[in-house]
Amino acid sequence: MIDDEPLDLTQSHDVIGAYRKHDYRAIRDKYKDPGTVYAFRVLDGEILAGYTMRLACFRHVQDLRRAEAEQENFPFRYDLGKTGAILKFAAICPDVDSGEPSKLMLWQKFALSQLFGWVTLDGQKRYTRADLSVGRGQGKTYLMGIYMSYSFLIEPLGRSNQDFLVSSINFKQTNKLFGYIKTMLRAIIQIPPFDALAKQSGLVLLNDQFVQRTVNNVLREIPHESGQYDSYHFTVAVFDEVGEVKTRDRISKITSGQVKVPNHQYIQISTSYPDPSVPFHVDQKMMQEVMERDSDRSNDRRLCLVWAQDELSETYKPETWSKSNPLLGLKDQYNTLISGLTDARDQALANGTVAEFQNKNLNMWLQEKASSFLKLHDIERSVIPDFSIRGRRVYVGFDYSMFSDNTAIWFTYPYLRDDGSQHWHVEQHSFIPWERAGSIAAKEKQDGIAYREFPEFCTITSHPKGLINDDQVYQWLMDFVDDNGLDVVFFGYDAWGATKAIKQLELNTSWPLEAIRQRTSELKDPTKFLQKCFVEGTIDRPDDPIMAKALINAQLYEDKIGIQVDKAAATYKIDVVDAGIDSMYQAMYDFEGYSMVNDKSKQVDRMTQEQVAEWFRSQHNLEGGDTDDLQ
Repeated sequence: MIDDEPLDLTQSHDVIGAYRKHDYRAIRDKYKDPGTVYAFRVLDGEILAGYTMRLACFRHVQDLRRAEAEQENFPFRYDLGKTGAILKFAAICPDVDSGEPSKLMLWQKFALSQLFGWVTLDGQKRYTRADLSVGRGQGKTYLMGIYMSYSFLIEPLGRSNQDFLVSSINFKQTNKLFGYIKTMLRAIIQIPPFDALAKQSGLVLLNDQFVQRTVNNVLREIPHESGQYDSYHFTVAVFDEVGEVKTRDRISKITSGQVKVPNHQYIQISTSYPDPSVPFHVDQKMMQEVMERDSDRSNDRRLCLVWAQDELSETYKPETWSKSNPLLGLKDQYNTLISGLTDARDQALANGTVAEFQNKNLNMWLQEKASSFLKLHDIERSVIPDFSIRGRRVYVGFDYSMFSDNTAIWFTYPYLRDDGSQHWHVEQHSFIPWERAGSIAAKEKQDGIAYREFPEFCTITSHPKGLINDDQVYQWLMDFVDDNGLDVVFFGYDAWGATKAIKQLELNTSWPLEAIRQRTSELKDPTKFLQKCFVEGTIDRPDDPIMAKALINAQLYEDKIGIQVDKAAATYKIDVVDAGIDSMYQAMYDFEGYSMVNDKSKQVDRMTQEQVAEWFRSQHNLEGGDTDDLQ
C-alpha cells in the first residue's frame, strides 16, 4: 500500500514539488516504454510542458506506483504488451501527404500509450472517455487516424457486429478525419499480414463507411449536424473539433449507447475555441481538478491530455510555445515551424486578431472580444467550494424576462474575511421561459446551457405555455429568503420590469424596493464596481455554469455619459449580470459609513412592525406590555 499523505494540488499547483517528494527508481527500472519515458522527462524538466500536461504525467507515474504497491486495491494496470502493439502499428501507418510512415514523437507515443496501455485487471480499457487537445497543425487528426485504424482493424479480432464512429461538427470536418483513416487503411491492408486479415474479414469501403462483411463490423462517419447517433452502440467513437459544440445532448447519445459495450472508448479532440463555456472546456477544468486531487479516486476512468500555454504573456515568449506546439521538438523542423508561428503572431498583432492566434495556435481558452466585461481567468478563479448564507444581510437584484430572456435574481452577501478584508459573495437563481423556442429542449440548444441539469441554479417555468410565471418567481423568492433567514436590505430592479411579482413585494414585505433606470449614467458605477471586484479577487461565487456563461457573454457598452453591459446576440444570455449590477447599486457601499445599512436614520424603514416594537423598547427601556399599541 502507498502510505503517502493525501495529496491535493488545487491550491499550490506545485506538481514538480509533489513529484520530487517520491522515490520512482523502481518504476524507472521496470517501465522503460516511450510513454513512461516521456512522463519522466516532462517531470524532470527535460521536456517543456504546460501545467495540465505536467499533471497528466504525474498522474501516470503515481498510478504506476499504485499499480505496483496496491495490486489488490488499485483496479488498473499498465500493460506494456498493449503499448508495444499500438506503437508498432503506428510505425507503419503512412502520412496522408507523403505516403510514408511518420516517426512519432514521444508526446504522441505518450498519448497512444495512455489510451491503450492502461487497462482494468481483466484487460479492458481503463479510460472509457478521453479529452485530447493540442494547438492547430500539430497532427492530432493524423494521430486519431492511427488510433481509429488500429481500433477498427486489429482490436475487434474474434468479435462481430461492432460499430465504430468518426464524427465532427459538420460533414466537411467529419470527412477530413474519415479521409485520413481511408488513406491509412488502404495502404495498411497492402502490407502482410494485414492484407490477409482484410481479406479474411471481407473489408470493403461502401460510400461513407468501412464494412467487414464476414463479421459485420462497421466504421461509420456521421456528422454532428445530422445528430443520427441513435440506435448505435459504438465500441469506439472519435469526435473531432468538439470545442465548437455548445451542448451535450447529441454527444450524450453516443456515450449513453456505449454503456453496455465491452472495452468501449469515446475520445473528443479539439483545439480551444472562442467560447469558453462549451462542454469541452468545462470538462477540461473538471479533469484538471481531478488530477490535482491525486489521492482522490473519482473519475479514474477518464483521461485528459491538453498541450497548451499557461499564460497569455507567453504570446511574446516563443521559447515556451512547445507547450502547445509539441512538434517544435523536431530539431530538423524547428526553424521552419517557429518562423511560421512567429509570422502568424506578428500578423495577428498587426491586424488586431491576436486573440485568435492565442486561441488556436497557443491552444488557450479566452474571450475573443476586446470589449468583454471580464477575462475568463477572473471569472474562473472566483469559484469557492462552500459559503454559508444563513442569517446574512443580502442585497438583491432582479432582472425580469422580456420575450425569450430569462428572469434572474442575484444575491450579494458582503462579509469580512478573517484577515479583516472586505469581500462580496454572490449567487443567482434564474427562471427559464421556453415559449419563443418552442420547448425547453430547444431553449437549451439555443442558449447552449443544459438548464435541466442545474436545478440548484435555475427553475424551469411552470407556465403551461412556457412564459414566466410571476407567482412562481415571487413564491420561490419568499421561500428562499425565509428558509435561509436572510435580512434583505435592498431590492433593486429594472425600472421597466415592474411586474406582478414587484407589486406583491410592495404589498407583502418591508423590503426597500428601488426601480433602477437602465441607462449608462445610472449603471456606470455599479458596473465598474462589479468588474473591479472580479479583477481584484474580492468577489466569490459557487461553481454555477449559468452565472459563468452570463459573465462570459457580457460585453461593455460605452457612450458619452457612462457604461453598461450588453450582449452580442439575443441568445447570449446576460440577464444574470444585469441583475447583479442592480444588486451592486447599493451593495458596493455596504462597508461605507454612509451606506443605507449604516445610516441609523433609515434603519427603522427596513423593520417589520415587530422589529420596530423591539427597537422602541430597547431605546426607551420599556417592558413588553408597554408597547402593545405599536403592534
